[in-house]
Amino acid sequence: MQQGDTISAIATAQGEGGIGIIRISGINAIGTADKVFRAASGRKLADYETQRAVFGHIVDVQGDVVDEAMVLLMRAPHSYTKEDVVELQCHGGLMPLRKTLALTWQAGARPAERGEFTKRAFLNGRLDLSQAQAVMDVISAKTERSLKMATGHLSGHFSEGIRAMRHTILGQIAHLEAAIDFPEDEVDDVVMVEVEQNVVDVRNKIQKLLKTAQTGRILKDGLMTAIVGKPNVGKSSLLNALLREERAIVTDIPGTTRDSIEEYANVGGVPLRIIDTAGIRATDDLVEQIGVDKARSYVNQASLVLALFDASRELTAEDEEIFSLIEGRDAIVLLNKSDLQPVLDENMLREKTAAKVLVISTVTEHGLDNLAEAIRQKVYDGGLDAGDEGAFVNDERQAEILRQADGHLAAALRTIEVQMGLDFISIDLRSAWEKLGELTGETVGEDIINEIFSKFCIGK
Repeated sequence: MQQGDTISAIATAQGEGGIGIIRISGINAIGTADKVFRAASGRKLADYETQRAVFGHIVDVQGDVVDEAMVLLMRAPHSYTKEDVVELQCHGGLMPLRKTLALTWQAGARPAERGEFTKRAFLNGRLDLSQAQAVMDVISAKTERSLKMATGHLSGHFSEGIRAMRHTILGQIAHLEAAIDFPEDEVDDVVMVEVEQNVVDVRNKIQKLLKTAQTGRILKDGLMTAIVGKPNVGKSSLLNALLREERAIVTDIPGTTRDSIEEYANVGGVPLRIIDTAGIRATDDLVEQIGVDKARSYVNQASLVLALFDASRELTAEDEEIFSLIEGRDAIVLLNKSDLQPVLDENMLREKTAAKVLVISTVTEHGLDNLAEAIRQKVYDGGLDAGDEGAFVNDERQAEILRQADGHLAAALRTIEVQMGLDFISIDLRSAWEKLGELTGETVGEDIINEIFSKFCIGK
């Protein structure tokens, strides 16, 4: 179903590049493109069959050439939005793209809103809501595992599981309503046993999905990780080693890092949002003291703390403060500089903390593989299958909907237990069925749909 108006937007990232794309979608997409594009063949786009690439020029209202271009013509329903879509592939400079986009508006299109192309794909039935949300996850994926989860959602792997659960619940509702309509058949006991077992099965599947929620959110958004330690223990060197680039300044001078540095790193397939903090120590330098205070606050905010200690130096009061900061927090203790003459060993650190202790060297990269594996095990805690990310829950909205659906199913089991009427059980099951439909968009309200697509970028 084509929308009543036609929209256009730049669909590629802003900046200079070989190609920049302007996407036009809607009932008058081809007519709009025909007003701004002159094919080298002299033919109108309306005369071409679908799925064709056509060479020509972008021209203004006076007929002056603005840019060379290739046009991709996709007639409904064989397009991203299932509407008529034309993509103008121009040179990827800021001026030709902006000029061409303005010409499409003069020709009858209007500026697309955030996520409006994908929203139309959802409204026209090409994607369900979970798949539509996955579009941005594919774009923003930071590691191979993040991408695998996003593409799994985009291909419908997650939605298939939700639909299977809804199908099971709907089947139980049908059994109950049949028993209500034909009470003379006296099938209540048989129906109750089957309904109860199927509800328990669906609840088990929901609980299994909810166990993936934390891992899914980490793969999508990154694990906030703070690197802490006293000055000159190798915090910035660790950041550089994990990033595999010289991002932070490394010197023998204490206090080089005065502010926090934040970067994303791919560690064992897990995206880490790493914060390299200022060395924790007493200082009279006001700027450095601000950095130290921020380091302490980041420890409290972080989901994982990497606490560094120097194997070539005795423990100091500053080290003792680090142990106090990580107490009760999810942390990995790293004994760095294993390439130097040791003064500390891991057993000394294990006496100070319950956290996992690893020996590393940021110079030789000894132990970094062990660190990556330790992080991976933390993220995939609970025996989650590292090959099935496509079925993981990946945001809090999905997790909350699953929790609410599970609550309705639990209520249905309680209703069965106290032997209330079949219609009361049916009400609880229908509530669970409708709640799960919010994940795929089959029972979601317009306000939620608008909120979800408002978080997209313009042109997608």
